[in-house]
Amino acid sequence: MCGITGWIDWDTDLLHQARTVREMTATLACRGPDADGVWLSRHAALGHRRLSVIDLDGGVQPLADRPGPEAGAVLAYNGELYNHRELRAELEALGHVFRTRSDTEVVLRAHLQWGREAPARFNGIFAYALWDARHEELLLVRDHLGIKPLYWHAHRSGVLFGSEPKAVLANPLFRPELDAEGIAELFALPAAPSAGHGVFRGLHEVRPGHLVVVARAATRELRYWRLESAEHRDDAETTRRTVRELLADAVERQLISDVPLCTLLSGGVDSSAVTALAAAARERAGQGKIASFSVDFPGSADRTPDAWRTTRDAPYVAAAADHIGTLHTTVLVPDDDLLDARDAVLRARDRPGWGEMDASLHLLFREVRRRSTVALSGEAADEIFGGYPYFHDAAALAAPAFPWLHGKATPADLLRPDVRAEVRPEEYAADAYRRSLGEVPRLPGESAADARTREVFHLALTRWLPPLLDRVDRVSMSVGLEVRVPFCDHRLVEYLWNVPWALKAPEGRSKGLLRDAVRDLLPPQVTDRPKSGYPSTPAVRYTEVLTARARELLADPNAPVFDLVDREAVRRLLAEGRPLPSPRTAPNPVGGLDHLVQVDEWLRAYRVGLR
Repeated sequence: MCGITGWIDWDTDLLHQARTVREMTATLACRGPDADGVWLSRHAALGHRRLSVIDLDGGVQPLADRPGPEAGAVLAYNGELYNHRELRAELEALGHVFRTRSDTEVVLRAHLQWGREAPARFNGIFAYALWDARHEELLLVRDHLGIKPLYWHAHRSGVLFGSEPKAVLANPLFRPELDAEGIAELFALPAAPSAGHGVFRGLHEVRPGHLVVVARAATRELRYWRLESAEHRDDAETTRRTVRELLADAVERQLISDVPLCTLLSGGVDSSAVTALAAAARERAGQGKIASFSVDFPGSADRTPDAWRTTRDAPYVAAAADHIGTLHTTVLVPDDDLLDARDAVLRARDRPGWGEMDASLHLLFREVRRRSTVALSGEAADEIFGGYPYFHDAAALAAPAFPWLHGKATPADLLRPDVRAEVRPEEYAADAYRRSLGEVPRLPGESAADARTREVFHLALTRWLPPLLDRVDRVSMSVGLEVRVPFCDHRLVEYLWNVPWALKAPEGRSKGLLRDAVRDLLPPQVTDRPKSGYPSTPAVRYTEVLTARARELLADPNAPVFDLVDREAVRRLLAEGRPLPSPRTAPNPVGGLDHLVQVDEWLRAYRVGLR
């Protein structure tokens, strides 16, 4: 996996801006520690940092259709194309001659052959920039589900773009500012971010399944993929068999790698199914046992279960690893390491995130990266099979709001009265919800209950899943680890989109369809384990340190967070020993403290101006 960045400017000769382009590229070194490259022309500049995974010697970027300044098309690519072999054969039959074994060249030649229709043919995770010198046009393209990030900013005479905001921030044309919309995103909708919003004023994210066309006349966003609603005609057995086949194919395709590969194994049915299918595919190919990794915390055995974390991972991890036969490692994360990792994850995400959950994920990925370059994850199974508690909560489903936010306070409750009046967080959230519902592909004749279930699945895929994928990508790439997500294979998502709830949850069993489809692969206690979310630390010290930092902020008359947050409200909650409203939906008493402290750290570190 890699990092890409660039600059389009119709008024400035970018041949003289090599230093700035290299500075933009250098910010993404963690995403691509193996190599770097820059391509310059008068109006277009592309930068690339490479993590070598396929064709280690031949995949140098940016990649041009022909060498030198006469290039007709130049590509800066971040991703993995899982069907690149089939596409290569098809393109060769059409007369294309390849110079490398890389999937990067397949993407380039697919565009030369099919133009803007090319992304619809791809199966993979990708975000890339293609400069068409013949038409002086830039294409910014993002994969179907938005697994790989890509940001852009329109300036007076062109566009800046990058895999992460930090690359755009490195250009003096962009100033880090936060306006009312950005404040609303951070405080009112941290768990349901608006599609395409980059938090910073004027920063956008290419939406999943879209491409952005940048030309002299205008900049336009076009959709190349969408879910389509249709009647599901397969019976229960055919549906189970089809799900198994699609998932097995997705996992096998995603094992392609010229570097060490492993799986992330939490002991839930999602990651265990991916691990079992990966192990079986490797055995068929005559390869060795697969390595797997999990995370745990000191004292986790004493943690009280809740609705989101129903059971401890460790016993189920052990059962799955033993049954499948993986080479397993559990990464133990102590309190002090979590505290030390806070700055690293803030720099990785370029915005306030999920605090200790980001920190523990960072430490897990750091250890995984010591032995593997690629990891397969069970992420996204709950969104496509309906595994979260809110899918089964009648009150949440009936509420005219994002169901996972029903009945929950958000950090917006702490905004200062003057800021609240400007931001209008409740109105902003309600508008975002209405806009999201307007995007749902309807099925005529569907019952009201089925129509609502379809809405919730679409909300989960378009508003709940994106921040989870962003978190995994940004934290993993901060240590140079590529994480692949077989459950996000768009063919599997398309199929499950139209499977009725009665088949997804047979007899009311959460994710019953998935459990039945992989039952032969796993021990019963793993197959039937109730949903349990990503673990959080039970550490007392972590809470004590954050509380002390919050009190220091209260005593600091110049703390920038209190340009947004009501100081006295925070003081009162701390004095009463009550938790601050958290940006997370899962129960976490330290989540609100984490958010408060991290917003202050972010405003300072990134020198964010307020508009």
